[in-house]
Amino acid sequence: MNEQEGHPVILFDGVCNLCEGSVRFIIQRDPGAVFRFAALQSKAGTRLLQAYHSDAAMPDSVVVIESGKVYTHSTAALRICRHLSGLWPLLYGFMIVPRVLRDGVYRWVARNRYRWFGKKEACLMPTPDIQARFLE
Repeated sequence: MNEQEGHPVILFDGVCNLCEGSVRFIIQRDPGAVFRFAALQSKAGTRLLQAYHSDAAMPDSVVVIESGKVYTHSTAALRICRHLSGLWPLLYGFMIVPRVLRDGVYRWVARNRYRWFGKKEACLMPTPDIQARFLE
């Protein structure tokens, strides 16, 4: 859709400390500014999920919208790795692992993320230098 401007969009849990840390991690390793971001709880996140007719707004999954397709769970995480600088794209090789196993590990971490990393009352507020990468 127009908001993406041809960029993959990452939808994340805006109140999850692990998710916020992951967004910051991605931004630091995305020197070409490939990705755009929106919290699942935001108007932009809801609008994109509806536009792609996705029921992927489950609270335990990062969502990637890339080339008109919606990816969730471990597949979304590995697709993100493909675009990062350094050795991170090598992790995409884990796509050969059966999805049921990859998603099992992903769901285990997702179920425990608030207990292990905490939760905030409000969504991430991007700093002015990265604000343009966040959809409204």
